[in-house]
Amino acid sequence: MLIYGFTKVNTIECTGSTPITYFSIIIPFRNEAENLPVLLESLSKLNYPVELFEVILVDDESEEKFKVPSLKFKVSVIDNVRFSNAPKKDAIETAMQIVNADWIITTDADCTVNTNWLLTLDNYIQLHDVAMIAGAVTYDCSNSFLHHFQQLDLASLQGATIGSFGLDRAFMCNGANFAYTKSIFKKLNGFEGNEKIASGDDVFLLQKAVTKLPENVHYLKSKNNIVLTTAMNDWKSVFYQRVRWASKTSSYQSTFGKGLGLLVFAGNLSWVLGIGSWVLGVISFKNIFLLFLLKFLVDTVLIYKANHFLTKTKIQYLILSSLFYPFFSVSVPLYSLFGKYEWKGRKF
Repeated sequence: MLIYGFTKVNTIECTGSTPITYFSIIIPFRNEAENLPVLLESLSKLNYPVELFEVILVDDESEEKFKVPSLKFKVSVIDNVRFSNAPKKDAIETAMQIVNADWIITTDADCTVNTNWLLTLDNYIQLHDVAMIAGAVTYDCSNSFLHHFQQLDLASLQGATIGSFGLDRAFMCNGANFAYTKSIFKKLNGFEGNEKIASGDDVFLLQKAVTKLPENVHYLKSKNNIVLTTAMNDWKSVFYQRVRWASKTSSYQSTFGKGLGLLVFAGNLSWVLGIGSWVLGVISFKNIFLLFLLKFLVDTVLIYKANHFLTKTKIQYLILSSLFYPFFSVSVPLYSLFGKYEWKGRKF
């Protein structure tokens, strides 16, 4: 179903119209002194009038104050005002008090953007009746198993995201490339109702919008709109990141999203239990091989389609990752039910 949905979302490369949309780019950060200059440098190369966008950096109790370099576009640095258990949601709410635009874009401090990022968004907004736009995110990979494993995992998530939009069952997006109007944010009462969950500044807002204004929520499938982010460099960080992502699934408003999550968990659990049954001599290797082959073939179609859209980096370690992934994928949601995780130097 997701493969079918993915093909239904058309790829768009619209950059021909004269830009008119003013954007406020909100970037929450904590101890990102190394990454922020790289992001700001990519923003300075945007093919977009500097008078039509501003950047709001929201400092979430960094150990050192970030000094903004001299730039041609407007940059503000403000302190996060904490009032919930969700630092990033608080940061966005804090920034909302001073934004000068109706169109808001959120991204992360460890990202870089495409030269035509804003231009593509502006042109799409001019052509469509839209109030919320989800965009793609991909990794900047080194030639290691750890990085390519994360890229395959992200490709599967991005494939599921785009596929769900194609099926008119949108339930997921990525806050590193997420745009919406200030008016729809207010209409949805922002993050009200999920303040206790540390993450989910993106998916909960999306699911609210899909419930109330589905025709105004779109996915912009464009190579010009892809945001590049950095992969984690150790397995502990990868695990905790995925636990953080998984911890919000039980609070989804989307029945389709919950059902898909359970189906993915059951599919991976069947492989783990199958391996255990083979080791104990309960079932034959032939049956285990057929189970793996069936799952591998279907997964690979979606992953290849998503990866081809996201990046020019060739898929590597696919078979090894497919063998390892079910064990990783089963352990993450089980741990998220009772375990704690670290994020930006804090425990949740």
